[in-house]
Formats: sequence, structure tokens, C-alpha cells
Amino acid sequence: MNRQNHHELIVSGIHLELTPSLKTFVQEKAERLFRHEERIVRIRVELECDSKETVGTRFKAKGHIAIHGPDMNATVEAEECHKAVALLVDKLDRMLRRRSRLFKVKRHQPQPAAFDEAELPNAI
Repeated sequence: MNRQNHHELIVSGIHLELTPSLKTFVQEKAERLFRHEERIVRIRVELECDSKETVGTRFKAKGHIAIHGPDMNATVEAEECHKAVALLVDKLDRMLRRRSRLFKVKRHQPQPAAFDEAELPNAI
């Protein structure tokens, strides 16, 4: 069974027309995240264009990853839409790698065992 069928990618545009090439670009970039972490349930990408903003921050990309555990959110701004998507995926990838490293460190540290007094045998 192919694990890719369990992943969902939602791309939406706010004040922006989503062209097929832009959708394809987002899908290609998001595949890296799905390969990186198999427990991702859904990735939602919102692309927003604000014509009243300055040129450097005109495009905003927001990403939301639904994963087993706490969800992850990120936002980036750029002067081009494709660049904003690339920056967003890089940021989400760094967040996933950091999360993975933290779980690995936590897994390899010994944890003290906690016992209730009722569970301990009586000393003779």
C-alpha cells in the first residue's frame, strides 16, 4: 500500500488566482515534507497577495501542518509568490527536523522511574 495516499495537501489563495503551475510548484515543494516525516496527516498552504503592502512583503505564505502530536504553523513574506513558497517549505522543514531531533534526544535520555508506595514490596 502506498503511504502517499494518506497525505493531504490543501492549497488556497487569498486575493490571488492559483494557476496550475503555482499549484504544481507547491505540490513539488511539499513532497519533500511528506518524504521527511511520514506521520504528517495534512498540510494546508495559504498564499496571500496584498497589493497595498510594500514590494518586499507583498506575498505572504502561511503553512499549517497537521501531524500526530502538536500541529505546526509558519508564516513567511517575500516579494515573489514562488519565493515565498520556497521559504515556507524550508522553514517547515527546519521545524520538522528540530522536532525529530528533540524526540530522538528525549528517547535516549534515561528517565527516572516513579513508583507509588503501594506498589513497592514491604521491607523485612
